[in-house]
Amino acid sequence: MKLLLDEMNPRALAEALGQIGIDAVTVADLRISGAPDSEVFAAARADKRAVLTENVADFIRLAAELLTAGGHHSRLVIALSSRFSRRPAGIGPLTTAVAALVAEDLNDRVVYLQRCHDRP
Repeated sequence: MKLLLDEMNPRALAEALGQIGIDAVTVADLRISGAPDSEVFAAARADKRAVLTENVADFIRLAAELLTAGGHHSRLVIALSSRFSRRPAGIGPLTTAVAALVAEDLNDRVVYLQRCHDRP
């Protein structure tokens, strides 16, 4: 799985994901910090990366517009701050939740991550 981490996700998360074999880069790595969400989404699509974000409204709209127009995206992964802390202690649970998605085919899908202990 290849991920593009939106601005609210720290570099330490990309490093933690890399340690378990997930290719993760941040918007800062791509030099698009502060760019409009449409540019972040386009960068992810160009490199066949899923976007990991908590920005539901904008990215859901972008994904829906793309699919309506007949396009495709690699996936959209939503990690709400109400479920995953953006502090260092939240990196472990978020890494675990992302790792659980690796085997799934998520193309053109939107997935809301859950903390592993929240799953049935």
